[in-house]
Amino acid sequence: MVAIDKQRGISLVSLILVLAILGFVGLIAAQVFPTYTEYRSVQSAVEKAKTAGSTPAEIKASFDKSAEVNYITSIKGSDLIITREESGMEVSYAYDKKVHLFGPASLLLEYKGTTSKNGMPATAPAQ
Repeated sequence: MVAIDKQRGISLVSLILVLAILGFVGLIAAQVFPTYTEYRSVQSAVEKAKTAGSTPAEIKASFDKSAEVNYITSIKGSDLIITREESGMEVSYAYDKKVHLFGPASLLLEYKGTTSKNGMPATAPAQ
């Protein structure tokens, strides 16, 4: 007689637990993804504004136009930090995005960026 091996595989309880974890991760990803795409739009609009203007006012106005077209609501042209450097005008920005998860739980995402080659965001605006 041949002995029957123990059954292998995942139990129903384990399957439900794995699906619950995947569902929770999917829920968070579904709520974070739009904020990331907005961040990429902000990066693109800042790069475009930098090339479109030669003064801080022109750069801010150009950013506001791009923000309106791209549905950017987290940051405005007045929030941009524009500095003069050796290579010309550099634009930096930073903003927070709060994503409500459930009940009292929320997730705070901190986005920042710059057009500076050294990657360091400016702290003081241009005069």
